[in-house]
Amino acid sequence: MSATTSAQQIAARLDRLPRSYYVWTLVGLLSLGGVFEFYDLFFTAYVAPGLIKAGMFTAQSLGAFSALGLVGAAGFGTFVFATFMGLFVGTIVFGFVADRFGRRVVFTYSLLWYSVCTFIMAFQQTGFGVDLWRFIAGIGIGVELVTIDTYIAELIPAGSRGRAYAFNQFVTFAVVPVVALLGWLLVPHKPFGLDGWRWVVLIGSIGAVLIWFIRRGIPESPRWLANHGRLAEAEAVTAAIEARVAEEVGTLPPPGPHSAEETGEGSFAEIWQPPYFDRTVMLSVFNFFQTIGFYGFAAWVPTLLIAKGIHITTSLEYAFIIAIANPIAPLIGTTFADRFERKWQICGAAFCVAIFMLLFGLQSAGGLIIVFGVLVTLSNNVMSYAFHNYQAELYPTRVRARAVGFVYSWSRLSAAFAGLMIGFFLHHGGVIAVALFIAASMGVVIISIGGFGPRTRGLALEDINR
Repeated sequence: MSATTSAQQIAARLDRLPRSYYVWTLVGLLSLGGVFEFYDLFFTAYVAPGLIKAGMFTAQSLGAFSALGLVGAAGFGTFVFATFMGLFVGTIVFGFVADRFGRRVVFTYSLLWYSVCTFIMAFQQTGFGVDLWRFIAGIGIGVELVTIDTYIAELIPAGSRGRAYAFNQFVTFAVVPVVALLGWLLVPHKPFGLDGWRWVVLIGSIGAVLIWFIRRGIPESPRWLANHGRLAEAEAVTAAIEARVAEEVGTLPPPGPHSAEETGEGSFAEIWQPPYFDRTVMLSVFNFFQTIGFYGFAAWVPTLLIAKGIHITTSLEYAFIIAIANPIAPLIGTTFADRFERKWQICGAAFCVAIFMLLFGLQSAGGLIIVFGVLVTLSNNVMSYAFHNYQAELYPTRVRARAVGFVYSWSRLSAAFAGLMIGFFLHHGGVIAVALFIAASMGVVIISIGGFGPRTRGLALEDINR
């Protein structure tokens, strides 16, 4: 039996698995890894007032980072810039490591990297130290998010991938209201003499250590093992998964026909060859602009509210209420994620982001600000679970992590500079100018995905990537 045939059979056996508690447990465990990543990404918005109040972003405190003023990054903008530049380096430079060394090991050690670096950051006394360790921690976060997306795509049967990514994002986004609540309760105060923002950071770094224990319940991706010629291991893992599922549902259906996928080590050059060239360009453009809507709102909510004349404490309260909506959209999405083409879910959500963001910018009454803030959040999170799924489907196993890392890196780079642009528009045109900037970016998202994205719903990964 050839290596290609064996890898083909492994994929066919995984894709014929019915829904089961065990498979969804694997998704849940992987999602717990994402919980700490999302905690970290979203505390950026909620610790901002505390960091500013502590004087971390004066020119003297920033030291060498004050030079970012030459590219428009000043004050808190240097923290946002450092965050997303770290994510950019993690995704574009180290995205390949999960293809080279395996999904499981990278999932574990990138989280430990983040945890240690973030713990160190919490005790820095200068803006320079905070930004430096934020950048280093961001590298680990960037690698982790790419690995989780790749992992889920390869473990979950074709007919359930949409629901699996929606569930994954429900679990991960459930931490966002927690971050917002902690920011609201802690940031304005100094519990036990320690700045509130430091407590928010420390809670996330300590929690990530739990992943070391979680990893024991997660197997390596059988597709990755088979692709690297480790067929005996791939067989053992697949058989173990089948046995657990059969205990729940009884006799498993026979594997269906499956396309063969080329095995062996891939290369970065492959993502620039047909049919992946068009996909790489499309997803790079998409990612550059989608993050303007996503993080342009999520990372700036308290600041946008303050710009509307709302007091810092009230702005954190409003931001917490808006943040509660984060896990709701992907939870609702589990009911339709596999019923509609992924590309149209992305386009529809982007359209809603544009409309609701414009309406958010026009409001002055607190109730309506919250309503449209919630609607922007819901729309962004539908787009989020759909595109995380979509981009992981569009490349073969041998290059999936490095390809996703590359195209996703453009969102990290965009986020670093989007913060500068949002700061510029906020200063010169207020919240409505920011809303127009985000709406225009969503227009590019709709054109790129709607006009050039292939269909993927219900197709095996190997069929998408023949």
